[in-house]
Amino acid sequence: MNIGPFIPANRFFVAPMAGVTDRPFRQLCRRLGAGYAVSEMLSSKQDLWHTPKSLRRANHEGESGPIAVQIAGAQAPMMAQAAAYNIDQGAQIIDINMGCPAKKVCNQWAGSAIMQDEALALSIIEAVVAVCAPRAVPVTLKMRTGWCQAHKNAVVLARAAERAGVQMITVHGRTREQAYRGAAEYDTIAAVKAAVNVPVVANGDIDSPEKARTVLALTGADAVMIGRAAQGRPWLFREIAHFMATGQRLAPPLVAEVRQLALAHLLDHYALYGEFLGVRSARKHIGWYVASLPGGEEFRQRMNRIEDCELQLAAVTDYFAQLSQSMDRLPDAVPYDLAGRVEEKYMDTTA
Repeated sequence: MNIGPFIPANRFFVAPMAGVTDRPFRQLCRRLGAGYAVSEMLSSKQDLWHTPKSLRRANHEGESGPIAVQIAGAQAPMMAQAAAYNIDQGAQIIDINMGCPAKKVCNQWAGSAIMQDEALALSIIEAVVAVCAPRAVPVTLKMRTGWCQAHKNAVVLARAAERAGVQMITVHGRTREQAYRGAAEYDTIAAVKAAVNVPVVANGDIDSPEKARTVLALTGADAVMIGRAAQGRPWLFREIAHFMATGQRLAPPLVAEVRQLALAHLLDHYALYGEFLGVRSARKHIGWYVASLPGGEEFRQRMNRIEDCELQLAAVTDYFAQLSQSMDRLPDAVPYDLAGRVEEKYMDTTA
């Protein structure tokens, strides 16, 4: 598959997640087998472009391409301006957000709220494509199956988006009404795939190599996009790639490797955020790394009281050193609760 002139390294993608898929996390997932990654959403409001948070989100220093940036907003002219601004900052692909279910986004008629107004959705798509096409920058779209069960219009919007020039469509298998509750459904994604000729990406509840294979088979999608299941488990992408290539499960990572990955991730995280914000925003990542591991919950509670980067690094080092005394590798089947990963920090959509 291709996204305009770009060919992803494989068909296992990192989903854009506000407050999660910052540059350090995207780079980590790419190193561990993800073929493509999309940034956290950036607001189309110009007065927010130069806030510290937005500047961090627009920072792509050292990031390998293609650099895909997701923009969010509800007005076509502002979305077009946001696309142009982010291209000037290094974006090589622009992704339009019509999938975020967060109330503070939908209350402004952005994110998945746009799916309620198909004319508005099309006007935004056309305005963004008009800015991007002359610069040879592909436009992609991420959406849900619809606003609610009674108004599933993903197929209609997908066809309109393709006609307008969108070059890849990602569908999360839930309505906005569902948020992250219940199970994702894949029939709508399959219907979108059958309705358009551009690549279609399936998203929602993909948490294992077997599930990735099943979803690809059920939907006929060209790729899968993984979000919450990669939190604290960025090596999931290489596990999926190995399973799809061989039919065999890859052995879980060594405890020593996870320690090395986590520490490198933290150092990269601190470098982007600085000590005050870095030590605090790193807590969720550390909590995800140790979730369901022996002593993980106790360690997480203790670690959340640390307010110094060096002490936080030392605590993580000590935790994994102690863990390595009782096991060489992570457990084969760690219980994984996707629902437990939905929290306000994960749905952080402020600029």
